[in-house]
Amino acid sequence: MFHSLRRPEVLMTTLAAAGILMVTMGARQSLGLFVAPLDATTGLGVATISFALAVAQFTWGAIQPVAGAVADRYGPRSVLIGGLLLLALGSALTPFIGTGFGLVVTLGLFSAIGSGAGSFSVLIGAAAQRLPLESRGAASGVINAGGSFGQFVFAPVLQKLIQAFGWMGAMWSMALMVLAALPLVGRLTKGEVAPVAHATEDRGLRHAVAEAMGDPSYLLLHLGFFTCGFHIAFLVTHLPGEVALCGLPPTVASWSLAIIGLANIFGSLYAGSCVARYRSKYVLAAMYASRALLVGWYLLMPRTEWTFYIFAAGLGFTWLATVPPTAAIVGKLFGVRYLGTLFGLTLLSHQIGGFLGAWLGGLAITRFGDFSWMWYSDMALAAMAAVINLPIREAPVVRPVANPA
Repeated sequence: MFHSLRRPEVLMTTLAAAGILMVTMGARQSLGLFVAPLDATTGLGVATISFALAVAQFTWGAIQPVAGAVADRYGPRSVLIGGLLLLALGSALTPFIGTGFGLVVTLGLFSAIGSGAGSFSVLIGAAAQRLPLESRGAASGVINAGGSFGQFVFAPVLQKLIQAFGWMGAMWSMALMVLAALPLVGRLTKGEVAPVAHATEDRGLRHAVAEAMGDPSYLLLHLGFFTCGFHIAFLVTHLPGEVALCGLPPTVASWSLAIIGLANIFGSLYAGSCVARYRSKYVLAAMYASRALLVGWYLLMPRTEWTFYIFAAGLGFTWLATVPPTAAIVGKLFGVRYLGTLFGLTLLSHQIGGFLGAWLGGLAITRFGDFSWMWYSDMALAAMAAVINLPIREAPVVRPVANPA
């Protein structure tokens, strides 16, 4: 299944990128564990703390194309080192903060920018430029699975640290864990010159972005990824509220989220293998269609614990497994020279959808008392995403050849 990763240098490059993403995503997606103890210590209120984390959600998406552009222009080494240092700094400073504005700076900006600089756009772009073509699909699946594994590992570890040393001690411990990932940067970026030759003429970053934004397939890819962000943010933000509305204990929500993270490890690996065997647009269409069907199934089923667990397993299999085929299409269309930038822009689209999914879910529960309209909207958007991926053209962009003077 992953025979293309057997070469030692290919495997080590892939595992280094997966290890960095494990740390940055694990730290980022475990911040919710600190809300209650931080509120109990500072008295800032859940709304104030949540606002800082909401700023972090958008900042993480907004930094993706910027970090990708800097990595494409100057190389990924300095971007990744700076990102890890900034993420560690945000974690280390947070225990000294006692205001809402301070939390926006440390968690909403420092930590989010740091984790974003060490996330998908830079890591997948850096790995793709150092791997042969036949290895990129499987590698992107392994790298993506690293992020899910980080969520699966960091959450229980940090919870134990909070119980043992308090939330401040856990924050400082998390900063040290982030710094421990710095040696992986050297392994990933070993050899700054990509071994893969670029057949197309390099006309610069600005031209690459302008060309991409004028390509219909790239724009359709953005629309599908926007829907993915809407779907994920709505569920990760409001699934506990849905569980409470159904009269079930909070442990059902926590176990459901854990199942999502675990299932996505296998889903990401499978998606990476599918990229090497099937056209990526069909892989994406199948994923989005499965989400629409799963939401419809959930709405028809009785609200029991097992309904939530089965629902979580099904959704988790495609949770962030959309990343490998999406990155693969961007690479097929425009090559890997500016993959960090161009894939970073699709991640920004993903997070804009995420902002709306989280925000509109809150409006729905306030206005209507339940999430019915959000479920219907989510199902419709998933079905639309499945359809709009089908016309995407995966062949490389045809560039006109200038006539000789």
